[in-house]
Amino acid sequence: MIVTAAYWGFTLTDGALRMLVLMHFYKLGYSPFALAFLFLLYEAAGILANLIGGWLATKFGITRMLTVGLVTQIVGFVMLSQLDPSWTIALSVTWVVLSQGICGVAKDLTKTASKSAIKLTQAQAKTQSSGQLFKWVAWFTGSKNAMKGFGFFLGGLLLESIGFEYALLSMSGLLGLVLIGVMLSLPPMIGTSKASKSARELFAKNAGVNVLAAARVMLFGARDVWFVVGVPVFLYSVGWTFTMVGGFLAVWTIGYGLVQALAPNIVKRSMDGLSSEVPAARWWSLFLALIPLVIAAAVWQNVPHLQWWVVGGLGLFGFAFAVNSSVHSYLVLAYAGSEKAAEDVGFYYAANALGRFIGTLLSGLLYQWGGLLYALLGSAVMLTVCWLTTLKLPVPQIANEVKQ
Repeated sequence: MIVTAAYWGFTLTDGALRMLVLMHFYKLGYSPFALAFLFLLYEAAGILANLIGGWLATKFGITRMLTVGLVTQIVGFVMLSQLDPSWTIALSVTWVVLSQGICGVAKDLTKTASKSAIKLTQAQAKTQSSGQLFKWVAWFTGSKNAMKGFGFFLGGLLLESIGFEYALLSMSGLLGLVLIGVMLSLPPMIGTSKASKSARELFAKNAGVNVLAAARVMLFGARDVWFVVGVPVFLYSVGWTFTMVGGFLAVWTIGYGLVQALAPNIVKRSMDGLSSEVPAARWWSLFLALIPLVIAAAVWQNVPHLQWWVVGGLGLFGFAFAVNSSVHSYLVLAYAGSEKAAEDVGFYYAANALGRFIGTLLSGLLYQWGGLLYALLGSAVMLTVCWLTTLKLPVPQIANEVKQ
């Protein structure tokens, strides 16, 4: 609960950061690709941060890495707040990208440490019921994303009320309070174990983690390829205000988080933890791939009230994506080894960050080349690959290992 509360505070400010940067620089006239470029180092930094963060959390403890993540985020916020309007565009972009990169490292160090903490409770979860670990993972993931939705709204509100610089400094102060709470309330060495001694050992995960990581790249790339730039810019282009766009994305993300938390009630659970959950991951991926195709057809035909087709389609997409993502988040812990859970989780979320990086890059490129239509088609292609990848997920072998 302490780790989750700390991650809530972090995620609130992280969601606000994304909205602050997107809205502020779109208002300044940046192109869709330039907006996507501002987030590229943020996502790229997360790939390495997850891999190293998992290893560091195993070696030095979850509390220490959670502390490092919070401190790093504060540094990134303060650095970004010092952006000077008189700077050239090239210098401004460089400064923002570097600041965002620092925040990207912070995010994934914090995420890896926080999600690894749940694995420490696996023995207790098994004594309560066979599906308890799934419930805890779903609740943690769902509440985190709901908090990120509030962050989207907070970012828009702070930008309009106190401006870009003071919004960032205010969030730094909030994270400072969270940091003090973590340092005073958590034992420093929780989650420590014998870390991998070589890169080969670090990357040599079991088949389940490897396949799931590959599917995760495509899953999150398919979301961000139209969500990062395409949807906000499209809605603004048809007359929505920044507040309306931020409010809608906030509601969508909160609803997405609530569905994630309820995923254990939607997905049939099995005694071994895999025989029902793995097929669920496959079928939800296939269903999800069909949704952007339908929306793309509506965009191609330019149907009346197109914005509401996009809004409704995004709602359905969010529901299916939330269930799929929650199942994935559970499965990585089901597949992960107990001694090096933080490393397995870090490896998995490095794939998550790679997917976001690819999706963010394509979001700007595809929208600039062909508008929302191209972004939606790109999403459908990536989701199809995700579905095909999940067909490789092992069931009987890993299920037997879990039983042992």
